[in-house]
Amino acid sequence: MKRFLAVASLLIATSAPAAIVRIRVDDMIHAMTDEFIARALDEAAAQRADAVLIELSTPGGLDEATRSIVQKIIKSPVPVIVYVTPAGSRAASAGFFILESADVAAMAPGTNTGSAHPVLFGEKLDDVMKMKLQNDAAAFMRSIVAQRGRNVAAAEAGVREAKSFSDSEALTQKVIDIVAPDVPTLLRNIDGRTVKRFNGSTQKLHTARAVVRTIDMTLKQRLLSFIMNPNIAFILMSLGMLALWAEFNHPGAIVPGVVGLISILLAVFALNLLPTRYSALVLILVALALFALEAKFTTHGVLGIGGAICMTIGALLLVDGPIPEMRVNVITALSVSIPFAIIAVFLMTLVLRARKAHIATGSEGMVGEVGVARTPVGAEGKVFVHGELWNAMSGVPISEGARVRVRAVDGLRVVVEPAE
Repeated sequence: MKRFLAVASLLIATSAPAAIVRIRVDDMIHAMTDEFIARALDEAAAQRADAVLIELSTPGGLDEATRSIVQKIIKSPVPVIVYVTPAGSRAASAGFFILESADVAAMAPGTNTGSAHPVLFGEKLDDVMKMKLQNDAAAFMRSIVAQRGRNVAAAEAGVREAKSFSDSEALTQKVIDIVAPDVPTLLRNIDGRTVKRFNGSTQKLHTARAVVRTIDMTLKQRLLSFIMNPNIAFILMSLGMLALWAEFNHPGAIVPGVVGLISILLAVFALNLLPTRYSALVLILVALALFALEAKFTTHGVLGIGGAICMTIGALLLVDGPIPEMRVNVITALSVSIPFAIIAVFLMTLVLRARKAHIATGSEGMVGEVGVARTPVGAEGKVFVHGELWNAMSGVPISEGARVRVRAVDGLRVVVEPAE
């Protein structure tokens, strides 16, 4: 009976169609990309899938996230296929490392890869430190490519010389394994191929008739991936600061405070996972101080312009990304900083004017008003002020018809003095 069940389970297993877990990575490489790929690999392992297909299109990304992804791919019990697609896409910088770490590295016609020279934006490094970074990245690439049986020298050139490869060049120089125009063609062409796993074992791929199941990012991953765009993080931070500025100047409004707090928290989350230069935050805080001073003192815009410049420079230096796509661009910095300066100065000016404004209601609103004496005024008399006839007194005699100014209000009587 046991033998019968064993044979039956074997027949069911062999007759079941192959399964492939498919994901699409079309963004910069960061912590959320790492989490997304890890989830796909875990689900593939749990389902005993035959392969994981990662469709890749990326300009690059963060070194820490890249190394984490590569480690997960080479440790995966399920073979991983990385396919650079569609035409016009690239797997540059960090994407080159991910492509080379795969059991099967594939590209679509019209794609390119490479340009993986290590870059640190905004930092001046001596020659020794530059050499250390380059050697470390090159050794990392060699350790991956050699184990996958690809061209070590060509792949290393992509790191040391920032060399880039078209799909045909990558195939000719054995940087990748196959070029295919689409996913079905790719799966047919690699069907039956035996791949050497990173641990030295071999495994035969069954992909021609495989059932492909696509996994998408969760709502949380999509949201967090969106706010990890440095431009979005800067906009959220600026919106949060402006909303809190409005709340502090108008206590009790509540809505600006809630919006500001949420925006600031989201920005802090993103900046915590991005290579943030905290000295740039100091420039942004200095900009806020200059906006407040511009509203308080008459500088004809000098302090406001200085604040806008500080905020723009702070935005450009805020995220120290290894690729331009992972930095705040100039258009975003200017588009946010200039309106922020105008709105902040305007709000602060309103607050200061309100605090200095003369009280125009109640008895206190009478102080400083100018009227006319309707009778001689001394210890007592009558004056017409603010459209009303008041009992009045004065420390000096005031003749009838003279102009008077209210100095104080004493109950139902005003204390006046000659307006001149």
